[in-house]
Amino acid sequence: MKRRFDPLGTEILKNALESLVDEMAMTVLRTAYSNNLKNSMDFSTALCQPSGELVAQGLTLPLHLGSVPHAMQSIRATYGDDTHPGDVFILNDPYAGGTHLPDIYVVKPIFWQDTLACYLVTIAHHADVGGKVAGGNGCDATEIYQEGIRIPPLKLYHAGKPNESLFALIEANVRVPRLVLGDLRAQLAACHMGERRVTTLFERYGLPELLERFDALLDYTERLARQAIAALPDGEYTFTDYLDDDGFDPGPIPITVAVRVHGDSITADFTGTAPQVRGGINSPIPFSRSAVYACVRCLLGEEVPNNEGYFRPIEVIAPPGTIVNPRMPAPVAARGLTGFRIANAVLGALAQLAPERIPACEMGGDTGVSIGGYDAAGTPFVYLEFLYGSSGGRPWGDGTDGLTSIVVNFSNNPVEVVESELPLRLERYGYVPDSEGAGQYRGGLSLVREYRLLEETATLQLRTDRHKHLPYGLAGGQAGTPTQNILNPDGAAQVLSSKPTLTIRRDDVFRHAEAGAGGWGNPLERDPALVLADVRNEKVSRQRARSVYGVAITPAGDIDWPTTEQLRRR
Repeated sequence: MKRRFDPLGTEILKNALESLVDEMAMTVLRTAYSNNLKNSMDFSTALCQPSGELVAQGLTLPLHLGSVPHAMQSIRATYGDDTHPGDVFILNDPYAGGTHLPDIYVVKPIFWQDTLACYLVTIAHHADVGGKVAGGNGCDATEIYQEGIRIPPLKLYHAGKPNESLFALIEANVRVPRLVLGDLRAQLAACHMGERRVTTLFERYGLPELLERFDALLDYTERLARQAIAALPDGEYTFTDYLDDDGFDPGPIPITVAVRVHGDSITADFTGTAPQVRGGINSPIPFSRSAVYACVRCLLGEEVPNNEGYFRPIEVIAPPGTIVNPRMPAPVAARGLTGFRIANAVLGALAQLAPERIPACEMGGDTGVSIGGYDAAGTPFVYLEFLYGSSGGRPWGDGTDGLTSIVVNFSNNPVEVVESELPLRLERYGYVPDSEGAGQYRGGLSLVREYRLLEETATLQLRTDRHKHLPYGLAGGQAGTPTQNILNPDGAAQVLSSKPTLTIRRDDVFRHAEAGAGGWGNPLERDPALVLADVRNEKVSRQRARSVYGVAITPAGDIDWPTTEQLRRR
């Protein structure tokens, strides 16, 4: 007999599970070795029921978490009943449930009284996976075999015993094994901590009842999601956004989506999107689906739990052989750019059906910077960082300066930590004035960062975009400003392309400025007091205030109201 829905008990369990996976995330944060995990927080945690369905996900990266069902299907299809207490699975193969090689999944099945009770999942973006470019994030591979060590679903531990051969294989194929193996052990530590916490739930509920409650929680989430979708107007809403290029062939590369709302379901159809490309920006289907799930989630309300239940009303159509669903052996290392652009396109479509809830385009996806080389003693170093930018203007307020994209959840990589651990000096880090997409509510400013190399030589690899196709504005707001890559900006300045790989030398300085975010609404309708505040904070110049917003500022630094009214009438 099906259990009657218990709203109070479901809420208590939901909060307990979310606390559990968040505590797993804190364990990774506290025990990781690489800056990309312990500072940027480029990792995720989750709990799945025995069928593999995602029951709880941590407050980490949406682009990771939507891929968990694919990884679980792959592991369960490979091992089935060959799963035992003490096992730990590992994979990173983007054609077997992963998203790209640096994202390594570590999955621990949890048993209670000799019965499979759940799976604990961690995903971490590792500092290196070998391949031709340090950091494993290069755009310049033309097939996945060039991108690093590829791990199908394997057992990292079998019945509690480590697979020493696999550990040795990983160690021998990465440039910075101390960081990689240290981060793997941080993932294991998170799984072990999660096992202790989930055991208390088994003791409290008993396994049969807890599994029933897992099902009830997923069904409850699905009901809430369907109710939210049913409240949206039926119809088809299309949008196309563009990637500049793939690093090999000139663009543009269109990402086209038709979002169809039909009753209590929603479909995102990418028919018409560009074919897969030569460069490593192709997005595997788990990653593409994750981007769609994250965007639709923005419309569902805070009361909807974060689990696979809200995936159920969402269908993603991604034709095989396209950049959003490539075929083997297409390279995918820099698939992050395409994931961000998928999100930009889906949100552009959703803005047509919920214009009061969707912001203008954020900076268009964080930049990946990889700097790798060897010090005087021959010891390799790898610097891997994903620079966030700012969010777009919103129907109710300005975009936020220095905020990561909604589909990831990165944090700041402190200058002091970078300089203490790597042969780099950060010479500049801040906002770029006059870089916002103008609007009634302006977009966030561009962020700029400058790196000086302190070793003899290194390889610089960039994963950037939005040089040509700028972050869009909405409701009459202006587009943002372009990304810039400049080598030695204060000397023999060399403007770099969007996705180069090049050798830099001691005292070379690389400057990167993120794109500015798009604006929302007519700039001439912006509150003059907000314009004045931006001028006083040196975010907007007096000239731009006058020419774009129609706001004149007196020499004393106040609003010249008669001139402002005249400018705005004109």
